[in-house]
Amino acid sequence: MSKVLVVEDDVAFGTMLKTFLEKRDYSVSLVYSASEAFKNISDTKFDLVLTDVRLPDNDGLEILQKAKDRNAATPVIVMTSYAEISMAVKAMKEGAFDYVSKPFRPESILQTIENALKSTDVAPVAEKISKPKTAKKSSAGINENLNLVSGVSEPSRRLNDYVELVAPTNMSVLITGESGTGKEQIAKSIHLNSKRKAAPFIAVDCGAIPKELASSEFFGHLKGSFTGAINDKTGHFEAANGGTLFLDEIGNLSYELQVQLLRALQERRVKPVGSNNEIEVDIRVVTATNEDLSKAVKEGDFREDLYHRLNEFSIKVPALRERKEDLMLFANQFLDEANADLEKNVVGFSDEAIHAFRNYSWPGNLRELKNMVKRAVLLTQDELIPLKVLPHEIATASRTNENDYGLFKNKNEEQLILDALEKAGGNKSKAARMLSIDRKTLYNKLKQYGIKL
Repeated sequence: MSKVLVVEDDVAFGTMLKTFLEKRDYSVSLVYSASEAFKNISDTKFDLVLTDVRLPDNDGLEILQKAKDRNAATPVIVMTSYAEISMAVKAMKEGAFDYVSKPFRPESILQTIENALKSTDVAPVAEKISKPKTAKKSSAGINENLNLVSGVSEPSRRLNDYVELVAPTNMSVLITGESGTGKEQIAKSIHLNSKRKAAPFIAVDCGAIPKELASSEFFGHLKGSFTGAINDKTGHFEAANGGTLFLDEIGNLSYELQVQLLRALQERRVKPVGSNNEIEVDIRVVTATNEDLSKAVKEGDFREDLYHRLNEFSIKVPALRERKEDLMLFANQFLDEANADLEKNVVGFSDEAIHAFRNYSWPGNLRELKNMVKRAVLLTQDELIPLKVLPHEIATASRTNENDYGLFKNKNEEQLILDALEKAGGNKSKAARMLSIDRKTLYNKLKQYGIKL
């Protein structure tokens, strides 16, 4: 069992990370300050150190130095915010194995940790054998989240049809949509429904890669190729060989890296930094952006030839406000996830909470909905989530779309049903979806109010 030291002053985030890693058979020591980290490093031999770069009493670079002084072979991964990329670059130059940008999902750091342990051969052999391969682990996580991109509304059905259509091909796909709409989930769905599903799915946030490290991140490097390159590093292209490379926020790539990326895609070969040998790669590229890339092309900020190579097929993910019929399907899915994560048993949402959901415009889309539901579950003491635990802007939202529907225990219930049936052209299944109820409930309501079609 590999020993990991986590240094994180955010108690909640550190505890979540510790719990997550312990469930995956790592022995984790969690400390909240540099002074505690120094003492632990002096007293205990760790296989890996994971540290934030900003701490109350010092910074992660000092911890990096202490860990390397104790044992030069100990890999150190630094956690940074997007505003601290310069610190990440400095840490890499001083011997850090890698960096991760916060906020991040714990699942996304597993591959980095495993690569770090393998680079020094510190992970016990039995553990290496018993742990699943990265690709299989990724696939399991994807399966758990696939229903996040499914829905019953017309926009969701069109989206699912497009995914089903393009997934079996090798076409490059450009996914567009607002922030928080679930573009990465769409990319994962494409991968899992392709012939490459048994191979790795590698996701890269192009906005979090500093220019100084971009070539190394994408194409890898050899030990000693530049200051701080203390080990060979596998680039994203090689890591995704045989599978799918997902490039999120592709519009953030520098012009220089766009040229390198185009060449790699055209020749299907990459050359690690410091190497004279090229590596053949067989990958499918799926990209995503919330920007207007065609406009960036016209303005000269994005290469037209690269744009056309990436955009063999395009998919636009609808905003949550465009598929309100799916709202409670997503909310209930997030409720189940929050109950599992927080070890609670909240049954559902009160009528008032549902009403507020349907009145709100959800500018943050699925990401905002998921975060809100998890927060509400944490605060709820009863079986149903009440209106009072919702954020103020949601709880006080007024109806902005006359086509929004909700079914509540009030005097307007019968009229809501009649309106939904009229809008659905008498289609009971569609009307039920618009009302966020199942068909059986709708049939009972029709009988209760004596509504005959």
